Amino acid sequence: MHHLPFTALAAVYDAIMADVEYDHWADFVLTYARDGGLETGSALDLACGTGGFTRELHQAGWRVRGLDGSPEMLAVARTRLPEDLRLDVGDLRTFDLGETFDLVTCVFDSFNNLLTPADLGAALARARAHLRPGGLLACDLNTRLAVRELWEGGAVEGLATTPDGREVHYHWSHHHDPEENLGVVQAFCRLHDGAGGTQEFVETHRERGYDPADLEPLLQAAGFARWEIVEYPDYAPPTPETPRVWVFAWA
Repeated sequence: MHHLPFTALAAVYDAIMADVEYDHWADFVLTYARDGGLETGSALDLACGTGGFTRELHQAGWRVRGLDGSPEMLAVARTRLPEDLRLDVGDLRTFDLGETFDLVTCVFDSFNNLLTPADLGAALARARAHLRPGGLLACDLNTRLAVRELWEGGAVEGLATTPDGREVHYHWSHHHDPEENLGVVQAFCRLHDGAGGTQEFVETHRERGYDPADLEPLLQAAGFARWEIVEYPDYAPPTPETPRVWVFAWA
């Protein structure tokens, strides 16, 4: 019943996350890129998961490559992306694809899954190494506040329908571990097969929150020339009450 993060969840992820506004996030990122003189080109989507954001970049005319640590998530992505769009299994901290890109993205607080500043710094350095001179990294991260107070009431639950018509009931509970300073989500799912059978599983996900003051020295150490840390959707400076920040960092 217990599974590693982003393994069993891959089968129901898109059903549960059907309301995620990947299209709006892509418009937010690409508007910033265009304003900085980056119209189109090659893109690397890190922690691409099942390919929701990857697809938006592709549809906007970018030549995209995806990378994720979960073969199960990538198997789902393969069913919804063009056959010639390359997808790689890799660790955010150590990957080396042997090429550089105009744009590197990492969305939906994926970098928060890196539980130490050293690990996040290593991932930022790998992202920087895969950017051409003048290229842009765009990513979002939950702040420390968000990881402490993820959901009102500490849980979310609901029903969703998978693309093949199966019903999934999910109940995800959150708590903050003050000793480790991590947010912990227990993700329970019950998948009904339509013929009276069910499959249940639990995944435990952990995140560390990062504030702008945590991020700036890591961006500098990774070799970025300049950066902005802003709020979505208006690019405003973050406040102490900001739950999620977006980072735009230029190589």
